[in-house]
Amino acid sequence: MSIKFYNTLTRSKDEFKPLDGKEVRMYTCGPTVYYFAHIGNLRAYLFMDSLRRTLKYNGYSLKHVMNITDVGHLTSDADEGEDKMMKAARRENKDPFQIADFYMNAFFKDIDKLNIDRPEIIARATEHIDVMEDYVKKIIDNGYTYHTDDTVYFDTSKLDKYPELSDRKVDEQKAGARVEFDSAKRNISDFALWIKAPESHIMKWDSFFGKSYPGWHLECSAMGYKYLGEQFDIHTGGVDHIPIHHENEIAQAKGFCGKIPAKFWMHVNFLKVDGGKMSKSLGNLYTLEDLEEKGYEPLVYKMFNYTSTYRIPINFTFEAMDAAKVALGRLREGLLAHKEGQEKVSEDVIKDYEEKFLDAINDDLNMPQAMSVVWDVVKNPIKSKDLYNLIIKFDEVLGLDLANYEKKEEELPEEIQKLVEERNKAREEKKWAESDKLRDMLIEKGYNVKDSKEGTIVEKK
Repeated sequence: MSIKFYNTLTRSKDEFKPLDGKEVRMYTCGPTVYYFAHIGNLRAYLFMDSLRRTLKYNGYSLKHVMNITDVGHLTSDADEGEDKMMKAARRENKDPFQIADFYMNAFFKDIDKLNIDRPEIIARATEHIDVMEDYVKKIIDNGYTYHTDDTVYFDTSKLDKYPELSDRKVDEQKAGARVEFDSAKRNISDFALWIKAPESHIMKWDSFFGKSYPGWHLECSAMGYKYLGEQFDIHTGGVDHIPIHHENEIAQAKGFCGKIPAKFWMHVNFLKVDGGKMSKSLGNLYTLEDLEEKGYEPLVYKMFNYTSTYRIPINFTFEAMDAAKVALGRLREGLLAHKEGQEKVSEDVIKDYEEKFLDAINDDLNMPQAMSVVWDVVKNPIKSKDLYNLIIKFDEVLGLDLANYEKKEEELPEEIQKLVEERNKAREEKKWAESDKLRDMLIEKGYNVKDSKEGTIVEKK
C-alpha cells in the first residue's frame, strides 16, 4: 500500500518512500519553553502524533528527533527583539534555565495527557552548543557568512536559490518591511547564525566569537545533522515556520553541505478560535488545563482535531468541543458493546474495513475519513469481539487509549439519588402516576431512566 503526503517543497502530494529501507528518519520543530503551550501549539504535536502512528501502522521504524528551544529564539521569528527565555526569566524573576526546566516539564505533561507518541530523541539546544559551533564554523569555512562587530550573518546571496519553500519575494520584503532594516546586513533576508552576548546577557558560552550564543535557526540544522545525517526523510512544523525558520534551515544546510536536509517538508495549519485569531489580548488563548477546568478531558481535544485534516485551519469553538465530547463518549460506549458481543464477523468484512481505514490514513493523514470508517465499525448492528479488536487496532493510529477505557460508575448527585429513592418507593406501592411523574423529572434533569427488577437504573445522558 503506497503512502502519499503533501510536500511543501514540491507543492504536491508525493508518494512517500524512506531513504533507508524500513526506517524513517524525521525531525520536528519542538517548543520554545518560555511559557505554557496553548492548544494552538499542541495541534502541531497532535499532527506529529498522527504522522508517527501512521508510519508505524505501515510497518516502519522511526528515528525521530524533536528539539527543545531553551536559548536563541527571539521575540520575532526573524532576528528582531530579545531572547524569549531572557524575557521569561525577567517576567518571573527566575534563572532562564529554571524557566526552561519548568515549562519543558509542563509541555511533556500536556503531550502525555493527549497520549502523544514521543519522539525517540529529545534534543535540548543548550546541551548542543558545541555541535552548533562546529556546524557554524563549517558554514564560515565554506564562504557563506560575513561578520559584523556582534553577529555572524548568513549571506543568502551566495545561494543558488532562496527561498525554497515559500513564494515570498525577498526584494519586495525589503521595500515593505515592518521592522527597521539592520544596516549591518548586506541583504534583507540574511540572518544571524552566532551572536556576541552583551555583558548583561545570562545565556552565553565561550566560543570562537567570544562570549556568545547561537541563532534560533541554527539549532535545528545542527541537531538534525548530528542525529539524522546530511539528508533525512521528513521535517515537520507549523505553517508559520515556512517563510523564515524553515527557509533558513535549508539555507544553513546548503551552506554546510550543499544539500536540502529533508526530502519531505510537512506543515500543519493554524487553529482558529471562533473563526478568528487566538491571542492573549482577546482572552481566548486556552491551555489544556483551561479545557480541563471547563470539563473537557484532554482526549476530547484530540477527538476534536480529527474533524479536520492537518493542512487546513481548524476552528475551535466550545460547541465543537461539546460535540467532540459526545462523540468520544459514544465511541467508547460502542466499543464496549462490541466487547461484550458474541457474534462472529466474516474475514471479508474485517478486511474491507481495514483497507478503507488504511486508504484514509495513507492519503496524507486523512483523519476525518479514517474516523468515518471507525464509526461504520462502531455502528455495525452485529455486536462482535472481532469488531472490538478491529477498533483497538485502529486506535494504534488514533491514540485515544481505547483499550484502557473502562466505564466508571458515577455517583449520582444527592438530589437525583433522592428522586430515585422516591420513585422506587412509588413503584413498590404501585403508585404509577407518581412514578411516571418522578421519571419525567429525572429525564428533564438530564438522566436516562431504565426500570429493572432491582429498581430504577439512572445514568447521565
